[in-house]
Amino acid sequence: MEKSSPSAADRRIIIGKVGAPHGVQGEMKILPMTDFPDRFTGMTHCYIGDKAVEITGVRYQKKHVLMRLAGVNAREEAAALVGKFVSVDRSEAVPLKEGEYYTADILGLSVEETDGTVLGTVTDVIQTGSNDVYVVSLPGRKDDVLVPALKKVVREISIENGRMVVSMPEVME
Repeated sequence: MEKSSPSAADRRIIIGKVGAPHGVQGEMKILPMTDFPDRFTGMTHCYIGDKAVEITGVRYQKKHVLMRLAGVNAREEAAALVGKFVSVDRSEAVPLKEGEYYTADILGLSVEETDGTVLGTVTDVIQTGSNDVYVVSLPGRKDDVLVPALKKVVREISIENGRMVVSMPEVME
């Protein structure tokens, strides 16, 4: 079976989400969804939803990025973009160190025990500050399992093979 080529959207990394308009001239608040919020400085283009856009201005205000786009010149135009994701091509992603992964690459991984027993699928990543926590949905179970992203628990992550190997004996009890 051949693997189909990924769509253009699959080759993007989400770096933020459009929040409320800021002012009346089309500027909008962007909630950064990246470990590298300073990456917005110097950006000239990105995607808002599926649409490629030109960035004409970026500045920072507390936890938000204030962004202006070419062709968005009124509060109402900015309001129409609220809730859409801001993304960049994967080729423009900030390089990661060995053992670091983008959240988008972790989501959807099959999670299995060290003995090969499949537990479920990663459906979310919670950033706690000290370490990430992977939310794993288990077939046939109402409650999700929270897997701390610690070396003693997460033994292997293979993005290429679409799997994560964990050592959590209490999950199976």
